[in-house]
Amino acid sequence: MENFLEKITLIIPSLSPDEHLIKYVNQLIQYGFINIIVINDGSEAKYEEIFETLNKYKQVVVLKHAVNQGKGRALKIAFHYYLNEIINKNNSIGVVTADADGQHAPEDTYEVAKTLYRCREFLILGTRDFNEEIVPFKSRYGNKITSLMFKILFGGDTIHDTQTGLRGIPNNQIIDYLSLEGERFEYEINMLIKARKKYLIKEVKIKTLYANGNRETHFNAVKDSLKIYSIMFRQFITFVVSSISSLIVDLLLFNLFLTIIRSYFDISLSIILSTIFARIISSLFNYTLNKNIVFETSKKNMIVYYYMLCIIQMFCSAALTSILNSTFPINVNIVKVIVDFFLFCISFQIQSKIIFK
Repeated sequence: MENFLEKITLIIPSLSPDEHLIKYVNQLIQYGFINIIVINDGSEAKYEEIFETLNKYKQVVVLKHAVNQGKGRALKIAFHYYLNEIINKNNSIGVVTADADGQHAPEDTYEVAKTLYRCREFLILGTRDFNEEIVPFKSRYGNKITSLMFKILFGGDTIHDTQTGLRGIPNNQIIDYLSLEGERFEYEINMLIKARKKYLIKEVKIKTLYANGNRETHFNAVKDSLKIYSIMFRQFITFVVSSISSLIVDLLLFNLFLTIIRSYFDISLSIILSTIFARIISSLFNYTLNKNIVFETSKKNMIVYYYMLCIIQMFCSAALTSILNSTFPINVNIVKVIVDFFLFCISFQIQSKIIFK
């Protein structure tokens, strides 16, 4: 039986590693990995001996950043090297990325590689169990919150470990990921967003390991988390800006049409006609923004579904506002704001996951 690991390249970004990295690489070579890329992401000179040792292995190539560039940049450099130097050898089918901080067992790395070999259309994620007692408090709840928000914003099945560095990536996805933003850990969340929109995702359960209480990690809980969440919420924030812009256009056009039309019709009819004309143009403006900027889709003929949603949303707004206003002793304007915000969030979900998917 052929060694399927000949067709898979292992990528390990590393910053200031300890001797565990050498042990980990040796174990992976014993499993059968013959193409391993290690990236020295600007480590201090005192760590040079570790990388020199690894570079002597015939199975390993060490790439070096003169200064620290971040995990995202390290992965991109390795992807470029793979596409330029390795992909055409041994009928390569993809890469596996792993961390150098002791969080990934060699047997789990092997399992992710094996799953990638069998499921070549999937992004493979090595998923940890964050309910285990070994997991630090901030990691447990940080990952659970991120996982929940990812599901709310991007839909699909729950991704239980959004920050896993153990991933199997087939050839057809690598080029797509090369064009993504992100130089540090936020790059990996961008990969998940792209995969959720375009590819299939498969999870493989792995051991939950935290060497030295996770002190070896270079993840900055505040700085990197803010970058990750800003990326995750970027689409929703852009959707909000698109909606506000469309509202402003609608109000400006309404007043413009009203100024012109009221010279020919009574005020009631002028208001109705001005509302209709302004809404037609502002909704087309909103559709264009959502299609090309917010959701960035090339799908065609979605305008019918968009207007169907607008009509349903309008009737739901009227009905729910009327029902709640007659049921609770609350000012109708407050009720209207609550109802429309609720429908606004639902509209975002429908547009992102159905209309402009």
